[in-house]
Amino acid sequence: MEFLLLLIGLLFGTVLVVGLGERIRLPYPILMLMFSAGAAFLPFIPEVHIKPELILPLFLPPLLYAAAQRSSWSIFRLRWRSLVLLAVLLVVATTAVVASVAWLMIPAMALPAAIALGAIVAPPDPVAVEAVAGKVKMRRKLITVLQTEGLFNDAMAIVIFQVAVTAALSGGEVGWDLVPRFLIGAAGAIVLGLAMAWLVGTLNRFVPDLVARSATTLVAPYAIYLIAEEVHFSGVVAVVVTALELGRRARPQDSEERLTRTAFWDVVELLTTGVAFGLVGIEMRYIIEDEGANLLSFIPGIVAICAAVVLVRFAWMMAMYKIGGTEKKNKTPGSLKEVLVLSWCGMRGLATLALALALPATMSNGEPLEGRNFVVATACAVLITTLVLPGLTLPALMRALKLPNDHAVEERTQRALARRAEKVALETMKRSTAASALPQKRREALARRMSSLHTILESDLEQDPQKMLQLKAILTVMDEVQREALDAARGEMLKARNEPGNDPELVDRVLRRLDLRTVTLDH
Repeated sequence: MEFLLLLIGLLFGTVLVVGLGERIRLPYPILMLMFSAGAAFLPFIPEVHIKPELILPLFLPPLLYAAAQRSSWSIFRLRWRSLVLLAVLLVVATTAVVASVAWLMIPAMALPAAIALGAIVAPPDPVAVEAVAGKVKMRRKLITVLQTEGLFNDAMAIVIFQVAVTAALSGGEVGWDLVPRFLIGAAGAIVLGLAMAWLVGTLNRFVPDLVARSATTLVAPYAIYLIAEEVHFSGVVAVVVTALELGRRARPQDSEERLTRTAFWDVVELLTTGVAFGLVGIEMRYIIEDEGANLLSFIPGIVAICAAVVLVRFAWMMAMYKIGGTEKKNKTPGSLKEVLVLSWCGMRGLATLALALALPATMSNGEPLEGRNFVVATACAVLITTLVLPGLTLPALMRALKLPNDHAVEERTQRALARRAEKVALETMKRSTAASALPQKRREALARRMSSLHTILESDLEQDPQKMLQLKAILTVMDEVQREALDAARGEMLKARNEPGNDPELVDRVLRRLDLRTVTLDH
């Protein structure tokens, strides 16, 4: 009962903090983390612990799925370089540097435990990055890079963590076997994700209820994550692949389902993010209490590792800028200002804390795992350093840097997409055999309505019942023609969504407007 009351409190707190964040222009996840950490010390707040092994399975699947829905396969084809450099190689580099610093500064810490620490603090959290970077006026190109990095870097970090923990518990060493483990885990997860997307698509064709079909998309991320982890594949990759493939399989006529699903997932993402960051804040209180006076002796090592995490990311981004491609359009980062922004957005969060808490306290022989307290304390310090400080200062940093604004480019792109959809709709209407049977006056009215994609039909109903029936038949044909034309327009936008170079989120904005046009036909 205590946990249920706490959960309800966090849900209500999320709603309130979202309103506050909008008013003071600060990201609500950061505020939720700070408020929950402070509230945790109040005497009437119940002491509730969530098992560490449940944190990732509970929160990561829906949040990853929600973020992946805003991307597409074309983005990964376009940004494959950033994906490899940031989601894989940067995680490995950060792990290596942090492990080296920890091993040198904490003599009692074995190398496998130091590597586990490096894996814990290496990946920027996709939930944190999406929630914070998406709230400021950042260029679409930079947000896309951060989203691409955040969706897959957990997979590499978790594999390294699992190998290091196994070696630490058995007294062994971390070997190169983690490379084939990562590749096999990722390949298997891709197959599972594609299979789950096919299964969900098949089920949706047999489920007539719109709400039930939307609910399927909530069950699918949990199911595929647990299945993948059970067979020792990457649950992170499996969830992302499922979301991307379902987006690719979208049909033009599913307009009402897309609108319902979008609203449904907006609510799920907001509440899940708020509860996740709230629980992270509450858990930090217990970690501080458990470590007690040990925290003072950890300070030199913690400061060194926090500095290493920040500096490695900055150096990596600088290297990408210096040795990046020559094409300015595709080069990211393309300036020193972008280097600073991408470095500042290396925010750790839910995954870092969950992996730290999942580190066992004892080895296989029953002896305490040396350095565990330092690992947990360092993970919390890195989380605060990379999440709270950048999260609170990012809006001010964006204003100070005055990066070139690409909102005008976005607007032009959206107008071009809208014109493209309208053109296909008009061409489809002209080819329609049903439209040719309409009276000339009605064809002209339909053409005017479709040329602006308006759905409001102005007509004066006659009192004569016979004429009313005739008019109703005419209007029915007009609606059929318009729906056919709008289906063609939506199909063109779905095609555009999967074309390299098109931003899926911008296409989705046009697609949502087309979906809304269709829904109004039925009311």
